[in-house]
Parts: sequence; C-alpha cells; structure tokens
Amino acid sequence: MTLSEKKVLFILAPGNFRDEEFEIPFNLLMEAGAEVTVASLTTHKATGMFGTEVIPDATIYEVHPAGFDAVVFVGGSGASVFFEDLTAQMIAREAMNQRKIVGAICIAPAILANAGILANRRVTTSESVKPIVERGGGQCTGNEIQRDGNLLTGSGPAAASQFAEELISMLGDGG
Repeated sequence: MTLSEKKVLFILAPGNFRDEEFEIPFNLLMEAGAEVTVASLTTHKATGMFGTEVIPDATIYEVHPAGFDAVVFVGGSGASVFFEDLTAQMIAREAMNQRKIVGAICIAPAILANAGILANRRVTTSESVKPIVERGGGQCTGNEIQRDGNLLTGSGPAAASQFAEELISMLGDGG
C-alpha cells in the first residue's frame, strides 16, 4: 500500500518517549510513502527511554491539524508532559473536529481524555492512566489496540506494530 499523498503528525515528548511506540509506526509509515512530521515542545533533540534520538521538525505551537491526515500522540513516561498542555489538547480537539485520524498509544490516551474527546468512545490504554481515560469518558476495552471510527488507541509498546498496521490501514482507507 502506498501512502504517498498522506501526511502524518507525530507528537513526541522531549524526553522519555517510548522508543518502539515512535520508531515502529514512524518507520512503517515512511516505508509506505507517507510524509511524517515530528513535533515536540522544542526542536531540540528528543531522547527516548532507551536512547533513541529524534530531532523534531517543528514545535507543537507551529503545527495545525488541518495540514495532516492523522495526528499521533506517542506514549512513554515522558508523554505526561502533555497531559495538561493546552496546545496538545487543542491539537487533539481540532484533529477530531476535522475528522482526522487521531491516534494515541500507551499513556498518551490520557491527553485525549483531558482534551475532552473520548466521551463514549471505545479506547485502550496503559493500565497506569486508565482512571484518567475513564474519567474523560473513554470506555476502556483492554484490547491491544482499539479503533473507534477515526480514533485509534494502543495499550503500550507490545502493541506498536499492530497499532502501526492499523494506522496504515486507516490512512489507506481514506481515514
């Protein structure tokens, strides 16, 4: 499947993102021909929990969901910096309102919960943030990945490949 016309935005913590939750989807999307932009709080080098280094293309203050087909929030303990971040929440809300694909893996669904976009949506997440997600209205299924319309969530690093494959499928279906 070729995704040469598709643009995907990854929102990545500046530190302690979960390496495989970024690397596996990023690499598979690139192999499929998608254009991938990485945004963080700064454009300084971001470092994963296991040492993966990424230079973000932009800050979250410079990107707008309208320019992308999908927005993906990467997990790992560092993703907690976005839990209360109003810009990250705004990006999530705008992407959902514009019917873009919105993805989040591991603890990142808590960002979506705090953005107010999970009400009555089927989701999965890391057990550590399940209470936040449920308070935000998300119906946790406990599955490795969960798709609910244009929303895709993953439970953690073990689900990274399955998450990436479903994301690619969603993009190939036109969202």
